[in-house]
Amino acid sequence: MDDITFKALAVANEIDLNKIAIHAGIRKKYTWEQPLMMKSNQLKKIYHRPVDSLQQVLIFSFGSVVFVNHSNMDEIHAFLRFIQSFEPGIHTKQAFQYTDDYKLHIEEIESMELTDEHVVVPAFEFFFPELIATVLAKSVALEKIEDQLGEIQDNLELMIDRLERGKLRVGNKELASTTAKIVRHEYNTLAYIMILDKPELTWTHNSASHFYDEMLKFFELNDRYTILKSKTDILYHILEGFSNISYSIRGLFVEWIVVILIVIEVVLTLLEIVGWIPAH
Repeated sequence: MDDITFKALAVANEIDLNKIAIHAGIRKKYTWEQPLMMKSNQLKKIYHRPVDSLQQVLIFSFGSVVFVNHSNMDEIHAFLRFIQSFEPGIHTKQAFQYTDDYKLHIEEIESMELTDEHVVVPAFEFFFPELIATVLAKSVALEKIEDQLGEIQDNLELMIDRLERGKLRVGNKELASTTAKIVRHEYNTLAYIMILDKPELTWTHNSASHFYDEMLKFFELNDRYTILKSKTDILYHILEGFSNISYSIRGLFVEWIVVILIVIEVVLTLLEIVGWIPAH
């Protein structure tokens, strides 16, 4: 059996699978944890050419797309344009920024072997393509979010630099914007990529569960998720510190205004007493 190839791309934060399924004539209501599988009979309508029966594309609600047995880049670009018609926010020129290529190789060996480029198994199982695609999809989506978190950290570093230079004030708009980015990052990680959730196949087939767990461990998805969660908690803590400083400065400013008004009132009263200004 020839190798099965995979190309995973993280193209968006979210993709509406049901809109695409309706257009493709797939009569199924997709929940957020299920990938949409486009097989050869749907793909040939998109590519406008005959398609190999082993070709398929898996689309994930958290914004990843995995091409199975696609060697023609024109077909990949055509499919991305198709997806873009449902999700205009997808930029096809940036679609290859977060990508991973992988292979499934069948060989007479005693046990499964995992490498950075491929997984080798002694015999083919029907669940291999979907589970490999799922791990790759989560991996590239995590990579995208790791970069987004880095951008948030850079923004916070700029705020810290300003704080060190004595520029203590941080505007409400800036705090709200940074908080929103962190919340969005956490939402994308927890609610959509679902690192800790296992595909349905793994609950009904023990061998599928074992294979998925090994793939998950090799790609370090749980560890990467834990690190992201820890970094997010730290960012919340830093942002809370900025909020406290900002509120303290505003409170101090109000207190100084009150003190100044009291001093002005006292001075005016003294000036009235000595007769330098007329009494009311």
